[in-house]
Amino acid sequence: MPSELAKQHVHTNTPQKISQQQLLDENKFYLTAKRVMDIIGAIVGLILMSLLFFVVAIAIKVEDPKGAVFFSQTRVGKNGKEFKMYKFRSMVSDAEERLKDLLKYNEVTGAMFKMKNDPRVTRVGRFIRKTSIDELPQLWNVLKGDMSLVGPRPPLPREVEKYTEYDRQRLLVTPGCTGLWQISGRSNVGFKEMVELDLQYIRNRSILFDLKIIFKTVLVLFGSKDAF
Repeated sequence: MPSELAKQHVHTNTPQKISQQQLLDENKFYLTAKRVMDIIGAIVGLILMSLLFFVVAIAIKVEDPKGAVFFSQTRVGKNGKEFKMYKFRSMVSDAEERLKDLLKYNEVTGAMFKMKNDPRVTRVGRFIRKTSIDELPQLWNVLKGDMSLVGPRPPLPREVEKYTEYDRQRLLVTPGCTGLWQISGRSNVGFKEMVELDLQYIRNRSILFDLKIIFKTVLVLFGSKDAF
């Protein structure tokens, strides 16, 4: 179910498309301040989390010495531009090859794949996914400008291929490490609901709204029951 923060920004139950003029009219101060906040947040986060990065890297290598510590995956960003998104590896090395045999067990609707007891996930991977630690390397994507601290989840190319014109509105802005979807149930929220939450965010973006989402993310980061 959507969080109280998400509900506060619902203006209508009727789907409405976002016009290009809305984006062109967006406050330039907000966009500049958002980028500055992203850069500072990413640098501070990478410094403060450096010891945690080291510990997690060792744990991943101990469990699977042959596998890489980091996992990069092609994602679709603003205006359909593809980029490499980084995460701590939480699955076995041949996870992508094994995906085709698991698609029939998908537990969410729409253009996404989620499986609660995914056999590809390692023991260390299960822990870092539960705590969202696997997402922390995305701070490097934020620093590079591929992503923002707050924004829609960056989809996979195969997901975008299934998008309707309405769904593609998610790609009008820079994707983020966290957003309304992540604090509103994550894997318990279906694809259509995720799209609506993302569009709510795009329509109501502001520095204060971003800060509220970041604060809420920190609160649920180490206690989420919805991540898998």
